[in-house]
Amino acid sequence: PGQGNYSAANAFLDAFAQWRRSQGLPAVSLAWGLWGDTGGMAGALDRTDQARMRRSGIRPLSVEEGMALFDTGLTTGEPALVPVKFDLAALAAQAGADQLPSMLQGLVRRPRRAAAAGGPVPVVSLSDRLAGLPEEEQTEMLLDLVRDEVAVVLGHTDAENIVPGQAFSEMGFDSLTAVELRNRLMRAAGIALPATLIFDYPSPVAITEHLRAELIPDVASGTMELADVDEAGLRKALASVPLERLQELGVLQQLLRLTAAAPGSAVPGATTPVASETQQSAAHLIADMDVADLIERAMGNTTN
Repeated sequence: PGQGNYSAANAFLDAFAQWRRSQGLPAVSLAWGLWGDTGGMAGALDRTDQARMRRSGIRPLSVEEGMALFDTGLTTGEPALVPVKFDLAALAAQAGADQLPSMLQGLVRRPRRAAAAGGPVPVVSLSDRLAGLPEEEQTEMLLDLVRDEVAVVLGHTDAENIVPGQAFSEMGFDSLTAVELRNRLMRAAGIALPATLIFDYPSPVAITEHLRAELIPDVASGTMELADVDEAGLRKALASVPLERLQELGVLQQLLRLTAAAPGSAVPGATTPVASETQQSAAHLIADMDVADLIERAMGNTTN
């Protein structure tokens, strides 16, 4: 994360090396994989980053391996090379799950799937498995799925450490882990999910409820129109819910943000309502952000 400028500079060097070679001049650009020492960018990787690298099939190079690859790179005659150490077993597992990036598919063979006797075995979707279960078991199955995926993304060995009502921002999620979790849940659930998933649904419980509404038609069809809501009754019901329960469900922070952003509400520490010019400026700022920036700001990981 945060290496966009570095990546652009590397792209220039790759192209520059190829241009020099086309002119008959010497050049080689080496796009290094992860080094195992604690210096440089590798030293800034936390446990979550390291777990992500392991899942991707990349292993750290020792100094001896790196220097040997450097020497080899100078003798191949190629303008651009990628000296990197792969875990081929991890890549094969990705290939078997149809998750291997296309650029790496030539490195391993896709595992053969043995044909079942009597024809192919029908694939049972997650929504089909949920359809025959009571509501409580549906929720339990989906929550287990979400917690398992959260544990994998964060590098935990046990999903029991994932608190269902804890906010993702408190777990240490950043924009990369946020999008990775969304991608993993999309594959598991077989439905499209927004890149801002953990911002829209900021806890495992909240995502579980969203998945159930998307996967079970009866839940989605039960959505009420705003005109059908008894506002006074709803406000009274909300007021009766303990704050601890709202926090457990992952909606307390969202409610606080909504009340702070309501028209005419005061900015903390200010004595006058938010000016319309300020609101318009904030709207333009949000419109200029990409998904990663929005996620980082939503989780409070920016000081701007």
